[in-house]
Amino acid sequence: MSTSGDNTGFSAHSTTSGMVGGGFYNANSSPQWKAIEAVLPFLDQAAQGLPVTGSGPVCLADFGCSEGRNSIEVMQRVLASLLPRTDRPVQTIHSDLPTNDFSKLFLNLRPEGRPVFDCNRVFSAAVGGSMYDQLLPDRSLHLATTFNAIGFLSRRPVEALPGYIIPNGPSKERGNGFVADDDRSAFAEQAKQDVGVFLQRRARELVPGGKLLVQVFGANEAASTCDGLYDLLNDAVLVHVDQGEISRETYERYYQPVYMRTLDELIAPVTEDSHGAGGLFEIEETKSYEIAVPFNERFRSDGDLDRYATDYVNFFRAFTQTVLTNALPETPDRDTLVNRVYEKAVDLLKANPERYPFRYIAIAMLLTRRG
Repeated sequence: MSTSGDNTGFSAHSTTSGMVGGGFYNANSSPQWKAIEAVLPFLDQAAQGLPVTGSGPVCLADFGCSEGRNSIEVMQRVLASLLPRTDRPVQTIHSDLPTNDFSKLFLNLRPEGRPVFDCNRVFSAAVGGSMYDQLLPDRSLHLATTFNAIGFLSRRPVEALPGYIIPNGPSKERGNGFVADDDRSAFAEQAKQDVGVFLQRRARELVPGGKLLVQVFGANEAASTCDGLYDLLNDAVLVHVDQGEISRETYERYYQPVYMRTLDELIAPVTEDSHGAGGLFEIEETKSYEIAVPFNERFRSDGDLDRYATDYVNFFRAFTQTVLTNALPETPDRDTLVNRVYEKAVDLLKANPERYPFRYIAIAMLLTRRG
């Protein structure tokens, strides 16, 4: 594994064992779908432009599928456009880390024992592995997508982050921590390297003219998707540090291995030669945007603080819990301690909801494989 001494339980080229399974991620990923929904026109454009001449299956792959809710919706959208254009069979591939809850994915792909894609020309499969590795044969893939997953880094670029739990640092509003400039730069460079490696791997898999849609949470000049959300998690963890339940050393080594890129940072490995992917793809579309977060909108409408706090915390628990759990010493009450951290986050949010405003910034690019 390549996580710079991180705890066990992760695959090579990964810093997390995935999302919370058992249906929890599916139930708490509506904001992610809103971010995907905003780039569905890019997906339609990609589907209409796929090279479909020749024989054999047209292959569509989603990298970072989790339990499949959003991944299946994406494939349904592509198939609606693609199937009328070709008589060839179509294979959908849903890929995530080997530690992903594939059992839930398989159930979602075959609800009530029948294929979710109701067409006898569509066949589905799952592939376990890191998106930073080549997972499919050379020139076998026509469309590749990834939504949010590339925000998780392939390795930990520093051993410890002593002042905060993600490298972008605390929000300006909260200011509850610090990140050194050298550490922030290390994460920014790792994020670019990861995009470069991801593009190289997909370039081998894609046919010439194949499409690649990359969408991920990010940042702009005014805000970052980490604002509020990670302030809240950081405060909740620090409560347990102050109470002696989590050591200061553990806190300093624990961080969420994500980086909030700007659109320019996402695009740079495509246009520059310094990260191994220059010249492989042509940029068709790019976008930096903000979405309306469903639980924010609901709270503004009904004022139900209990529901707001629960939905807000469950949203980020779905993608932060596994890393937090693996950062803590393996003791009999570790799971109980993790539960208390998220319960404390609910309490803190209910006590001061204005302290943790959450905004969802996303960035995306649609690419075409040259060749």
